[in-house]
Amino acid sequence: MSIKLVAVDIDGTLITDQRQITPEVFEAVQDAKKQGVKVVIATGRPIAGVKQLLNDLKLDEPGNYVITFNGGLVQETSSGQDIISETMSYDDYMEIELLGRKLGVHMHAITKDGIYTANRNIGKYTVHESNLVNMPIFYRTAEEMADKAIVKIMFIDEPEILDAAIAKLPKAFYEKYNVVKSAPFYLEILNKTVSKGEAIKHLAEKLDLTLDQTMAIGDEENDRAMLEIVGTPVVMANGNPKLKEIAKYITKSNNDSGVAHALREWVLD
Repeated sequence: MSIKLVAVDIDGTLITDQRQITPEVFEAVQDAKKQGVKVVIATGRPIAGVKQLLNDLKLDEPGNYVITFNGGLVQETSSGQDIISETMSYDDYMEIELLGRKLGVHMHAITKDGIYTANRNIGKYTVHESNLVNMPIFYRTAEEMADKAIVKIMFIDEPEILDAAIAKLPKAFYEKYNVVKSAPFYLEILNKTVSKGEAIKHLAEKLDLTLDQTMAIGDEENDRAMLEIVGTPVVMANGNPKLKEIAKYITKSNNDSGVAHALREWVLD
C-alpha cells in the first residue's frame, strides 16, 4: 500500500545542524507534494517556530497540515484552523511548578502566543528556546498563570541538573502526564493523551487514510510515539540508537539530506 502521509520531525531530521533545508530535501518534498503525498511537519516547537519552514517548503498552502507542541496542536497551515488543540489546566501548572522548585530545576510554560517563566532570573535555556522558536518571553508569577491556555510545560536546565531532577520524578508523574526528553537540556510535559503519534492517528482518520499509508521520520525520544504508530517508521542515521531498534528503515543523517533519501527510496514512484 502506497504511503500518502509523511510526518517529519525538524531538529536533527528535516534540517541540518546549521538549521538549513538542503536543496535535496526541498526538491524531494516538492516531488512528494506533486505525487499527492501529505508532508506534515511534526515537532515539539510551537507554531511560531515552524512558520518560516512551512513557507520555505511551500507547506503553507491550502490542504497542508502541521503538528506542533509534540501533538498538542494540529492546524491547517494556510488558515490556522485548529484540528486538535489540547491545553493543560492551571492545577497542572501549579503542581508542575511546585515540583520544579522542589527539584531545583528551571521551568517554563508555553502557549500559542509566548513562553512564560516564573524565574525572575530567566534561565539561558528559556532564552535559547525563545530564539529557536521565535516567541517572546513573559515573566509571570505562578498566580498570574490562571487564565493562560498552556499547551506544554518544560523543565529546562543544564543536562546534569536536569538528569538529576528526572531521576527523582515520582512514578505517578509519568502516569499522569506525557513526559518526553527532546534534548539533553529539555524535558517536555504534556497532557497524557497528547503525543505526535495520537496527532498522526487523528489526522490520518480525517484524511481517510489507514496507518499503513503513513510514514514518520525522526531522530529522538519525542518521536517515539509517532514512529510506533505509523506503518513505516524511519529513523535518521544520527538518531537515538534505541529508536533504531523500532525502525523499519534507517535513512541518511540530517546533514546528508536523510529526509530526501527516505522520500525517494520508500515513498516516491
